[in-house]
Amino acid sequence: MQSSAPKATLRIHIRISLQSLAMFLLKAWRSTAFGAYGYLNFTKSGFLEHSKNFNPEDMARRIDGKNCVVTGANSGIGYATAHGLASRGATVYMVCRNKGRGEDAVSKIQSSTNNQNVHLEVCDLSSVHDIKSFTSRFKEKDIPVHVLVNNAGVLENTRVTTSEGYEMNFAVNVLGTYSMTELMLPLLEKSQPDARVITVASGGMYTAPLTTDLQFTSGEFSGVEQYARNKRVQVALTEKWAEKYGDKGIGFYVMHPGWAATPGVATSLPSFSKSLEGKLRTSEEGADTVIWLALQPKEKLVSGGFYFDRAEVPKHLPLGATKSSHAAIDSIVDTLNSFM
Repeated sequence: MQSSAPKATLRIHIRISLQSLAMFLLKAWRSTAFGAYGYLNFTKSGFLEHSKNFNPEDMARRIDGKNCVVTGANSGIGYATAHGLASRGATVYMVCRNKGRGEDAVSKIQSSTNNQNVHLEVCDLSSVHDIKSFTSRFKEKDIPVHVLVNNAGVLENTRVTTSEGYEMNFAVNVLGTYSMTELMLPLLEKSQPDARVITVASGGMYTAPLTTDLQFTSGEFSGVEQYARNKRVQVALTEKWAEKYGDKGIGFYVMHPGWAATPGVATSLPSFSKSLEGKLRTSEEGADTVIWLALQPKEKLVSGGFYFDRAEVPKHLPLGATKSSHAAIDSIVDTLNSFM
């Protein structure tokens, strides 16, 4: 009688907490909902569809004599914004990190708009020291600032630390934006009641709740997730500024440009750019709502509001569980103030 070979039994025990499972499913839902919503609305076809409801007269207004400061202005949406404002008569101060690229951009805008009141200001938005130096110099002009556009942004996929010790995405997108806005307030107050601050966020913020882990110290670093977190902070900061400075005659607005084919996107998200080749918006289409916000009478706008394609839109996806997280903004502001 032949004996049978012994059978080996392999048992794998997987233990996962309900909390971890719920978080996994929530993140998956946010990502899926964002992807579907974005594909329908954030692409070029979405812009063309939404533009059917645009009022051409909204963009016909001239703003001669108004002083506009645009950060990250030498390319992409920042360049398109500076060009759009200059073409309507504004005096534009283009804040750029690279002097050579900035000079080229200024020259092109002066030539194409016939507006010589376009100027370069060199400043590295990743450095609080540099921002303080720039705003101190700029205040010596003693001019009112009618529009501040916080456009400068970065998406570093790997962890990079600035010379001041901050994670790079956070340093530019959050701390840089916060420092620039707070330090420019005295000049914005000079132009009230027409002063406004417009911050360029991203639809990616729909995938992230507000978190006090500003420099992504917990868990494996993800540049894409950090960028989304940063943009969520910008939305919550805009709410806070509107509440805090509502009596100073300054309007605070945040917008997102949709998915645009900019040099920054091509560099930071090459796979995304390639997969949607031909479907992304132009820089001009991405900048359209920034310019619209700069031109509209303030009584038509909601300070603290989040805008997309010339309309106020929700700040949270349905069932995204991000709304209550905005309660953390006071703690975040305290942290940002300590870094300044």
